[in-house]
Amino acid sequence: MRRLPPLTAIEAFVQVARLGSIKAAAEELALSSPALSRRVQALERFIGKPLFERRHQALRLNADGERLLSGIAPALDTISDTIEAMTSGVELLRLRLGVLPLFATQRLLPRLGELKRLHPELHLDVDTGGHGVTRLGDGLDAAIVLAEEIDPALYAKRLDRNRVHVIAARALAEGPGAITEPHQLASQTVLIHRDMPETFTAWREAVGLPDLEPLAIDFFDSGSLMLEAAAQGLGIAFMLETHYESANDPRLVQLFDVTVESRYSYWFVCRPRALQTRPVRLFHDWVAATIATT
Repeated sequence: MRRLPPLTAIEAFVQVARLGSIKAAAEELALSSPALSRRVQALERFIGKPLFERRHQALRLNADGERLLSGIAPALDTISDTIEAMTSGVELLRLRLGVLPLFATQRLLPRLGELKRLHPELHLDVDTGGHGVTRLGDGLDAAIVLAEEIDPALYAKRLDRNRVHVIAARALAEGPGAITEPHQLASQTVLIHRDMPETFTAWREAVGLPDLEPLAIDFFDSGSLMLEAAAQGLGIAFMLETHYESANDPRLVQLFDVTVESRYSYWFVCRPRALQTRPVRLFHDWVAATIATT
């Protein structure tokens, strides 16, 4: 049998490669940074070549490192999965997922049948209670959240890039007194999602009206309720393009022929160590391949 490097050195290499930081990888493996560095250096000595480009506090895989990671990471995951399956004593896999109701309705649930066919052993406990990021590790294994950016201490995968649409009831865009120019919003109530608080401010700056003030701003924590409020003529909703298109509601129209990029995106997030567990990894890989549009 060929001589192999210590498994601890391989594990250290994979963690640093995935997280891009000795400090973060050390925290995941409950080691000191110097101890983890020694393990990575031991692997480099065993192979006889460097595996990272070292830049201040960050590490980036070089070509040899990329080649090694692509070869050994799947094997290490297989070992982990096998041990997890043998020690868990159960065949079912369960994922506690936090997700916003509108994303779940428009983009997740219509595709879950495919996930079930691919991984019938994976079951989801879906939680729409909000505050997904703060509840990771405490009730949630992973979450799909709407945010401008994610804490770098967490693992995050951006699922889309979007544009802001100004959405209103059809009656407000037709007939006498129709809203056809952005400055007319000064007499209207604007509807904003609490997870996208700067949407209107960014939009008015992008269209060249930084001083535009609406009659009022009403905040919602439910995208579905925002769409319904707009359809009922209760205000003008500032939402993502996908929200409007997926709703396919004949009562709603897009106001103004204006394209403004959104600062906000949907993200898949979890703690870095959670990505090593089979339920989280299976769901992550499926979401990245099926739902992500970036």
